[in-house]
Amino acid sequence: MTPLTTSPSVPPVSSVPSDLESAINDLRIKRRAVILAHYYQEEDIQDIADFVGDSLDLSRRAAATDADVIVFCGVRFMAEVAKILSPERMVLVPDMNAGCSLEESCPPERFRQFRAQHPHHLALTYINCSAEVKALSDIIVTSSNALKIIEQIPVSQPILFAPDQHLGRYLQKKSGRPMVLWPGTCIVHEQFSEKALLKMKHRHPKAVVSAHPECPDAILTHADHIGSTSSMLHFVRTSPHDEIIVATESHIIHQMRKIAPDKTFYEAPGPDAQCSCAQCPYMAMNSMEKLYTALATMQPQVTIASQLREAASKPLRRMLDMSPPPRTPC
Repeated sequence: MTPLTTSPSVPPVSSVPSDLESAINDLRIKRRAVILAHYYQEEDIQDIADFVGDSLDLSRRAAATDADVIVFCGVRFMAEVAKILSPERMVLVPDMNAGCSLEESCPPERFRQFRAQHPHHLALTYINCSAEVKALSDIIVTSSNALKIIEQIPVSQPILFAPDQHLGRYLQKKSGRPMVLWPGTCIVHEQFSEKALLKMKHRHPKAVVSAHPECPDAILTHADHIGSTSSMLHFVRTSPHDEIIVATESHIIHQMRKIAPDKTFYEAPGPDAQCSCAQCPYMAMNSMEKLYTALATMQPQVTIASQLREAASKPLRRMLDMSPPPRTPC
């Protein structure tokens, strides 16, 4: 596990001010901080953030600012990427326990063994992984740039892909390239039910389906659009359809309603209509109270040993060199 520091003391709940928004804004100025929020964060956090986006885009934006402090409201691997790309900045997270099921499905030592079993394969690794796994990889990819990067790799070069098997399988179909896949999945996208989705499509015959490629193939089969979070937002903004079923973490709908307020959005269903299947429990660990506490105490901080950071930065930099310029945000 990447060396991480935690706060030695956290103010009691009673010390958190009633007007959190004003208190956070005051501390943001005092600390010269930039607040980043992933699309999957709760609405209040998205609304107070300086930038809202996907993990890599947010780290890039933070690196381009003159802020002394980066507060990353997302999950731990995202904050690690921000620290790798901006090692001179202090990087805070509201809750250090906010992990990721994909990261947890791919422990570094097991990944090392996996690589050793395929010594001639290029390790193409999804950004949803730990800094240790990044350091063991050749190229890091995101859901938005993976296909374009694969297309630059010689056909004669065998590839292994980790940790998301559904994204890997989707990329195999799109690229026509065989790949050895690590058997990891996202707990949110894995929950979507094909049977329940078909029922929803029947109830809303005018609705189209936009799905993230981390979804199982059974869901992607029924999708009218498949893409990364930024691609899904672009689809929402440009699609002529007024009703859209969204098959990814449901908090992204907050941004969808902002860019297309006249459209109707439905959360793709899981097997149990009563559960919050489309909400990531790790993302939900962050809160406005924890964001305030992080700025007030300057804890927890993300720290990565220099040798590990340098090793993890190489496949990230290689990805950036092979990636097209980012699309203008919606």
